[in-house]
Order: sequence, then C-alpha cells, then structure tokens
Amino acid sequence: MSLEPLEPAELRRRCDPVALGFATTASLDPVDGLIGQRRALDALEFGTGLDARGYNIFVLGTPGSGRHNAVRRFLEEKARNRSTPPDRVYLHNFDEPHRPRAIALPPGSGPELATGLDELVDTLRTAMPAVFESDDYQEQRGAIEQEFKQAQEKSFKTVAERAKSEGLALGRTQNGFTIVPVNGDGEMLEPEQFQQLAEEEREAIQKKISVIQAELEAAMKSVPQLDKDRREKVRALNRRLAGIAVARAMEPLEKRFADEDAVRQHLDAIAHHLAENSHLFVQSAQNDGDPKAAEQSLPLDLVFNRYKANVVVCNDEDSGAPVVFLDFPGLGHLLGRIEHVPHMGAMLTDFTLIKPGALHRANGGYLIIDAERLLQMPGSWQALKRCLRARSVAIESPATGMSTTTAVTLEPEPVPLDVKIVLIGERQTFYLLQGADNDFSELFKVAADFDELIEWNDASIPEFCRLLGGIARREAKRALTASACAAIIERAARLSADRERLTLRVAALADIVREADYWAQREDVTDIDAPQIEKAVAEQIRRTDRIRERMHEQILRETVLIDVEGEAVGQINGLSVMQVGHFAFGKPTRITARARMGRGEILDIEREVETGGPLHSKGVLILSGFLASRFVPDLPVSMSATLVFEQSYGGVDGDSASSTELYALLSALSGLPVRQGLAVTGSVNQNGEIQAIGGVNEKIEGFFDICSARGLTGRQGVLVPRSNVKNLMLRSDIVEACGEGRFAVWPVSHVDEGIELLTGRSAGVRGEDSLYPHGTVNRLVEDRLREFAATRRRFSASAGPSV
Repeated sequence: MSLEPLEPAELRRRCDPVALGFATTASLDPVDGLIGQRRALDALEFGTGLDARGYNIFVLGTPGSGRHNAVRRFLEEKARNRSTPPDRVYLHNFDEPHRPRAIALPPGSGPELATGLDELVDTLRTAMPAVFESDDYQEQRGAIEQEFKQAQEKSFKTVAERAKSEGLALGRTQNGFTIVPVNGDGEMLEPEQFQQLAEEEREAIQKKISVIQAELEAAMKSVPQLDKDRREKVRALNRRLAGIAVARAMEPLEKRFADEDAVRQHLDAIAHHLAENSHLFVQSAQNDGDPKAAEQSLPLDLVFNRYKANVVVCNDEDSGAPVVFLDFPGLGHLLGRIEHVPHMGAMLTDFTLIKPGALHRANGGYLIIDAERLLQMPGSWQALKRCLRARSVAIESPATGMSTTTAVTLEPEPVPLDVKIVLIGERQTFYLLQGADNDFSELFKVAADFDELIEWNDASIPEFCRLLGGIARREAKRALTASACAAIIERAARLSADRERLTLRVAALADIVREADYWAQREDVTDIDAPQIEKAVAEQIRRTDRIRERMHEQILRETVLIDVEGEAVGQINGLSVMQVGHFAFGKPTRITARARMGRGEILDIEREVETGGPLHSKGVLILSGFLASRFVPDLPVSMSATLVFEQSYGGVDGDSASSTELYALLSALSGLPVRQGLAVTGSVNQNGEIQAIGGVNEKIEGFFDICSARGLTGRQGVLVPRSNVKNLMLRSDIVEACGEGRFAVWPVSHVDEGIELLTGRSAGVRGEDSLYPHGTVNRLVEDRLREFAATRRRFSASAGPSV
C-alpha cells in the first residue's frame, strides 16, 4: 500500500483576510460579552428568572474563558430591571443592649435616619444643658428644695417645742440631733452639772429625755422619705422639661419617618431613654472643658452612640438590584463582622462597629463568588450554606467559643436574606461538590456550562471578529486590521488544538492583542497588523521556552541520543509532550526494543522501575494482545521482549507511544531496520488501528526543530494518526518545508501502513494458505516467532520435565 504525505493545505488551515470583509475592527460593532455560549446563557436566564429556593447557579468553565466578565455583565443587565432592595440599618436595643436590632428602610432613607439621629444628639447636647440652666428650671428646682427644707424643719421644730415644754432642748452634735437637759436660763447642762442634781431629779429628767428622744427618732426617720419625695419630684421635673426639649428636637424625624413603624418605635424608645437620662447631657457639657475627663474617656462614646444608627447597606433609589463580586470570600467579608477597640486590657464594641458582609450588600440582588477561593477559606462554605438554608444572615465570629480574650460581644439580629448566589469554578470543582456534599445539589440546582470552543465556519467568523474588535477597543490603543484578525483566528485554532474549532479563552486572546499593540507602538504603526500578532505570539513563546532550548541543546550536543538519519533495528524515535506551566513543547525520545526466546512476556522496563504510569502500562499490555491475535495462532507465543524509553529519567505516562513501541518491537522481531529520520506518535489498539493522541502539533514541531538544526535532508518526517489530521495547525516554517519536500507528515490509520513506511518493506496480508507472503514484515515476524517456539520445544525436551 502506498502512503502519501499530507499536502501543505492539510498541515495548517489558513484564514483569508479579504474574505473577512472589513479593513479594520474600528468599523465593526464590538461584542463585549461572549459568543457561542447559548447553552450557558440560557441556563443563566433560567436561574435568574426562577425565584425559588435552591435555584442558585454554578458557572462551569475553564479559567481565562471570560466567564467572570460575561456573567457580571449578564447579571448587571438583569439587575437594572429589578426593584431596588431596602436599606439595612442596625439600631441600639434599649431592652437588650447586646442584641442590636436590624430594620429595613426604603432605598436611600437609611443615611437620612442616621443624619437625623446625629443632629438630634448634637441639638440636645446644646439644648439640654440650657434647659437645666434656665431661670425657670432653677426656680422650680428651688421650690422643690425649699419645700423639702421646710418639711424637714417643721418636723424638727415640733420636737424642739415639745422638748422645751418639758424643760429640755434639741441639741446638735457631731453625730446628729439629740435631747439634752437645760437650766433655768435655757442653757444646756454640762455632764458634771447634771450629775450634781438630786437622784430623783435626774431620773425624772431621764424619763423625759427618753420620751422626747423617741419623738426625735420618729422625726428623723421621716427625713429619708422626704428626701426620696424630693428626688422624685426633681426627676419628674427633669423628665417633663427634658421631654419637651426632646419632643421639640425629634419633631423633624417623626414627620420624616411617620410611615415607618420600626423607626417610630425606636424614636419612642429614644425619647423615653433621653427623658430618663437627661443628666448625661449635663455631665457631657461639664466634661467638655475638663482635660482630665478627656484623658480618661473611652475610645467609644458609649453614652451617645446608643442614639445613633448604623447604616450597613444603602442603596440608591432606582439603581436596581445590586450585583456584588466577592473577590476574597473570608468569613468576615462574607457574613460581616463586629469590630472591637482596645481599652485598658479589654476589647470594647457596640452596634456602631457592626460591618456588613457581601451577603448584606448583595441582599435583594446577586452575589458572585469564585468557588475555589470560597472552599479554601475556613468556615466560609459552611456559613454560606447555613445562610441559604435559613434565608437570613447572622453575623458570627470565627473565634466564637474559642477566644480567651476579654471582650464585649454582640449578637446582632439576623437580616432576612433574598439573594441569588452565582459560584464560578472549574468543572472538576462542580463534580467534586456534587459527589461529596449532599447540600450542594439542593442549594445549587442550576449549572451554566461555558464552552471553551466555537466552530470555525462562515457563520461564526464575523461574530468572532466582532469579539476581537471588542477586545481591541477595551485593551489596546489601536484597531486590528483584517490580516491581524486572520492571524489571531489561526492562533485561536492552534490554541484549541483543532483546525475546525476556535478557542473562546478571552484572556489568552486579550493577551495577544495587548502585546501586539505594544509592538505596534514600538514600530510606530497606525493599526495592529499580522506581523505584530506574529511578533506577540513569538515573544510569548520565547519568554517561556528556556527549558525547551536546553533539552533540544542536549540532543544537538549528543548528550541525549537521537538519530535523524540512517537506519537501526529495534530502535525508533518516539515523540512526547512536556508541559512547563502554560507552555507545552515536543521532545523526541529514543525507544528501543529487544526480543528473544521466552514465555510470551513483553517486559515494560518503565513499569518495572515504577517510572511508567498506568496508561503507559496499559498501552504495552495491548501490544501482547495484538501479537497474540496476529501471529502464530496455532502456537504459544514463545518470545520475551523488553521495551524502554532510553535516557528517560522522569515519569512516563499515556499510551500515545504504544504504536511507536509496537514498530520497534516488530523491527526487533523481523530484523528489519527502521528509518531514523522518521518519528512516530499515536496509540494502537489490539486490532492494530492507530488512534488519536494529544499534543500532535507540539510533537511534530519538536522533531522538526531537531531535524532542521542538523539539516533537513528531504527524508525526514513524522507519522501521526490519521484521526489527528483535523488537529494540525503547524508553524508556517514547517508548512513551507513540507511544501518544498524537505520534510513530511504522514497520516497513518493502521500499523501496517506505518511499518511499511518505516522499513520500506510491505507489511503483508495473510493469504489463502494462511501464510504471509515471503519477505514481508509480517512473514518475517511470524517466522521468528515460530523459530522461538521450535527452539523452546527443543530446549524443553532436552531439559526434562523440570523445565
């Protein structure tokens, strides 16, 4: 059978700039979103349109595909047509200070309430001291004090008159009042004088003193009650006058929020508390000029902060629903947090230090979170699920129950939650969550799967060019010419590893446009043209190909042995792909095979030394199946063979070299030399069919670079699976060399085609006599295997039963 190399047109698909129908992208209407994503956009439309529990969205796709920007633009468009959610405000709870109240207000009115309460406090700081310093207050306060004094004096005056009538007097000592005896002139008797009196007289006086003393004690017991009545009257006076001042200062707020029950209730609580604690304003006024009081003040104004409002979320009226992207989904950033300030070894806080989280800001709208980042944050994923299940946001500290720090803590009232969560992650993350987390499927019922590829056809190219025009408008200072767009289209096909598809990795396309714009600026050209695109791509590769250069250098210096001329038995050039970061390149590898009589074993040296992966081992085992089914069906396979990747010091995996290993083994068995100017890639099945592999472009280019460096002879080339022809988007220099006959790429669909090209000998087809024709590869292999079987029989017979 005759195998022809591929034509240059089959090695790289070209895009005709003239067929694009425009001069530069400046004349195109740009596409700012994604193209070719109808399925994903329909899923987003469904997920955002269905307002039911659990219908949150997980966006699947590859990083760099533009999912984040596309989803954000989609949601922002949706959000504009939705109603604006209310403002969220935390207020002091006068009944339970450690549990601040959360209220909802019409959009934009939260700051008005906060400003109004601040103005209320500022007004009362001035008005309240003025009330208590006024003449009217002092007069009324003086009347109360005078009334108390008179009542007190009246009770003691009665006792004094009673004592006088009994020849006694009311005396004052250091310990208070007491009843003392007096002489005829009304002067108090000294103790010595009292002792000089007759005993009967002294006893009579003592009896009188005891009676009057009891009356004095009764009068003294009434003093605390009188003082209590005085204080109550003063408080009532303070409440009444403070209430008047508060009502006057609060009147604008009451009118503004007359329709808000929650605000009116809070204003009533404030009014009651202010009336009961009006002295705080007087003390504050007195401390304002006291430097010592200022030094000892707390870092938080715990006195007056209770009258403030903490607006945690404020939405502009008619702004629509919020769209929030949470870049750092730590627990505090997600749920909100309560901040503290240090003071004398303790940590203090109040409701004004409650800070909102992304769930608060996105409430009533959409919250976008990167799934992988969310799962990396301790506690965030579990907290998000709790909020979605409870439909409320409760601020919690990650150290709750674990901290030993002395701290004042709060338990803010949970906020009702109405939000659509959009997680953006990789497919692997989605499937892992589906399998490992029972809650995930209940909470994220909608999957929006973004494709990375779009077909390259007449219908998609205009839209793709508009996408490039949008990228250029955003990322560059210059427009793209039609030739530049054609070069990017070809590069997009190469990045997709499919000549019939274009990559939709917007990040990669944007990098090319930005870098090409840089080179256009360096070259001082008006528009970005094809040479700048090619320069940008070449420089991207050059910046990351140091390792490739060093490996190829080892081959060229014959440190690593690779022949690109001549022939050898049981030796062939295999092709592998190495990935360094985002850069992949091809590397030729010598594969050798050796065969002798044995027990039908093919020894994979890579597997034996544990450097071969399971897929590579599978490929080698397939070779045994192929040999057993094709050759000497009437005899046991009596061959022992070894296969190895020469000078391979790392792991080997994948089955893309299985056809290469088979060719080496067939060469070793047949004794036919293999052309060393050819390299091979492709996997093989037990029927000998060559199957597709990955990285075909990089593999061809890797071998071409070695051949080119040593000098192209026209007898060099690569054998690739025929099913990989659709993946070919080779470099222009390789296409040119193939067109000039200096290099070739052969498509192979069966092992017989490949072995014929490698050995120059016909593979052979089994005839009616059940034998392969003389001189063919298959005949030589089968004869060798029969020879092994015969030799083994003779050896076994001569060695005896124990062998």
